[in-house]
Amino acid sequence: MSMHLSVLGRVDTTSPPLKLPLAAGEVRTGFPSPADDYLEAELDLVDHLVQHPSATYYLRAKGTSMTGAGIYDGDLLIVDRSLEPKSGHIVIMSVDGELTCKS
Repeated sequence: MSMHLSVLGRVDTTSPPLKLPLAAGEVRTGFPSPADDYLEAELDLVDHLVQHPSATYYLRAKGTSMTGAGIYDGDLLIVDRSLEPKSGHIVIMSVDGELTCKS
């Protein structure tokens, strides 16, 4: 089965940062400590995930061909068009006029 993508839009460099709460401490796999129920700071995901805003797009994955790479149907992908593709990279390309995702 193939994976096709739909363009959701570009990164908006003029919008104000969206600050999300960042919980302090690590994620435990057992019973959580009540002492960890406080916030350490706020973070803006664009600051952490987008290096080149003018070349970055959001896409929605459709299909199951990339599950081995951890990309599942409905996942949100952040694509930086300014990066040079190299062997082993996951790339977005146009095949017969449709965007597709392959490694």
